[in-house]
Amino acid sequence: MKDHVPYTEPLRPPETVMRLARMGQMMPTRLSFLRVLVRRLCAEHATIRRIHWKMSADGHGQAAYAVDLGGHTYSLVAISNDLPADQRSDRVIATAWDAAFVLFDGIATPTDIARIAEQAPKQEAGRFSPRDLVLSRANKSVRMWEATVAALRTGQQPESGMIRDIGYLMRTTAVYGNGKFGIADRTLIADRPGLEGPFAAEMLTVYLIRHFTLDLVQHVGGGTLDPDLARHIGIGNATGLGMAPFLVNHPVLLNNWIQARETALARVLARETMTKAQALRIKTLAQRAQKHLADWHVPAEDHDNVLRRLEEDWAIFLMHFDALPGHRPFAALWEAARDEMASLQELLAALLIEVCPEDVDDLVDGMGDRFGPLIVPFADTDVLRAAIKADWAWALAHDYEDTEQCRRFWYVSEAKLEPRLGDRFAEPGAELETPLDIARRVARLHADLPDRAQPVSEFTAHHPDHAHAINRVALLSRYPYAEIRDNLIAATCRPIDMLRCKLSFFGATKFDPKSDLWTRITLAQGAPLGDELRPEMDDWWLPAMER
Repeated sequence: MKDHVPYTEPLRPPETVMRLARMGQMMPTRLSFLRVLVRRLCAEHATIRRIHWKMSADGHGQAAYAVDLGGHTYSLVAISNDLPADQRSDRVIATAWDAAFVLFDGIATPTDIARIAEQAPKQEAGRFSPRDLVLSRANKSVRMWEATVAALRTGQQPESGMIRDIGYLMRTTAVYGNGKFGIADRTLIADRPGLEGPFAAEMLTVYLIRHFTLDLVQHVGGGTLDPDLARHIGIGNATGLGMAPFLVNHPVLLNNWIQARETALARVLARETMTKAQALRIKTLAQRAQKHLADWHVPAEDHDNVLRRLEEDWAIFLMHFDALPGHRPFAALWEAARDEMASLQELLAALLIEVCPEDVDDLVDGMGDRFGPLIVPFADTDVLRAAIKADWAWALAHDYEDTEQCRRFWYVSEAKLEPRLGDRFAEPGAELETPLDIARRVARLHADLPDRAQPVSEFTAHHPDHAHAINRVALLSRYPYAEIRDNLIAATCRPIDMLRCKLSFFGATKFDPKSDLWTRITLAQGAPLGDELRPEMDDWWLPAMER
């Protein structure tokens, strides 16, 4: 039984949380999807079994692994290719990769493996079956791969500083699920234990890919990695603009993710006391976070400056962990961070959530969207106007006649069917704009509402162009964290902040922005290895390598 009432602290208001500048500082937590997936594997004492290995000495060929999860068996089929250096690219328009992968429903037979070996390297151009759950591809981090192989061939271990700085042997350039390109539809696995949460199948794929890359490099190098070093090798990922619109197009999911995170924080802050074990744990994690920040450097000067400022501020903030009051110590820490930068506050929020799993872990059950939007229609246009006044002042505050407030437009590339961002006043295509201009649409709706109340159905009969905006207003009335409370077509909009938010829920660390439009990250760094899946190993929040 919990020793406190978990909802006595109010949740942070959406006006604070749902701003791009703060969303772009979010950190992974124990609610992040990869953490949830690995925690389930650990709870079940899962074992990864290699069921197929047909690999040349230089690491080209086929492999397959099987793992049991929630009463079902899944296989990862991996195809490693001999890719010429001039064909290696992280761009979505690439047509060849170092490796391709399929997560298969069941034990992959030789016939299944042969079919996947033929189709997976083609990726989008391949043909897949309803038992293919996830499709992915990856490229090597050539410098780390070659250095690791060279070290193992001489009986040595790779240099720990290189592992700390790079963190992965391969990075994925896509992890496709949910029926894309003919693979299985999400409904096939939506109710399966272990895969029912958001992106669980994709996270299982990433974790198994990481296991494969470690096997492959040891095979090619002819040696065995030290487990402490191997554990610190994750999977990289290159993520571009295509991911950003997801948060806008899935408002209920966004609400549920953020609400779970904010509820977790509120529960922890409401604790009246802190146990000795929690006090020790919180100080240990605070020091680990400091080491993690020291390990985290990025080439982009502006982003690195933010990290260095956070590292300095966190070093000063550490003193608060040594002077915790006996009454409401968690809330005291949070109060101490009130005037700090958003980056420090979000780091502290993630840390506090980590310390009290008994208050937090049940929240993962509500992070999906099983039923779709559940909203009540507005009685008339006066009620609609009141809802806009209550929830959308931030949208009405902008002057959309100002070119800088409507400079950007979102569209979908005809060639690759991927989202893109254009300049309305310098590039063609604005007539193909996709409806991510939510704030402007609601402002236009508000301006067109009649002075006298009328049924909303009558209003939309004369203004069908406002139907989408009305729906978003209704959604926000029920789901308070469903909208990003910024103008997404302003010149100042930074899609990287949207990417950071979503990727933090995936469990990403070591964000390495290459521009405001795309970033590299690391997944599964510090996670238990395939033969270490036990409950006590679920302790890899913000991993730091011992120096």
